[in-house]
Amino acid sequence: MILKKNLITLMSMVILTGCAHVISKETLKETDENVTFKELRKDPSVYRGRLILLGGVVVRAINEKNGTLLEVYQTKLESGGKPIDLDRSEGRFMALYKGFLDGEIYRKGREVTIAGTVEGEKMMRLGEIDYKYPYLTVKEIHLWKKEPQINDLDPWGPWGPYWYDPHWRWRDHYWHNSPYR
Repeated sequence: MILKKNLITLMSMVILTGCAHVISKETLKETDENVTFKELRKDPSVYRGRLILLGGVVVRAINEKNGTLLEVYQTKLESGGKPIDLDRSEGRFMALYKGFLDGEIYRKGREVTIAGTVEGEKMMRLGEIDYKYPYLTVKEIHLWKKEPQINDLDPWGPWGPYWYDPHWRWRDHYWHNSPYR
């Protein structure tokens, strides 16, 4: 009976921990969940003053006098706020963090989740076109840890090269050419 209670408690903790959000509960309560990025892109001025939650991948970080301006390409967020489906985006947005963010840490390719207040739009050059970015001021920001890629991993794995048998060629040769086979 005690084991059953402990198991239920443990499973509940695992489930609740998996749903933990990276933005504070207080901020999440204030966010307007009804604003979609597609609607925001059409006319950011309609949503001016609203606190929203966006995420995506950093394109660049620009340090200015009044803070760090992040250009982010938007992606969908999973229930915990992590950007997902990184190959699909409905566009880009700008987010001003009123402080210093190191451009080497908040560099191109890093995933972020931002709770920010919509300030309107910002026109900037994107290649050879003028692009209308939804513009936010950051209330909270979360930089996701970079997950290792297959190429980043040690080819030997955590066990070292112990599985490798340097004599396999000789054994294989002997086995296939054995008169006793």
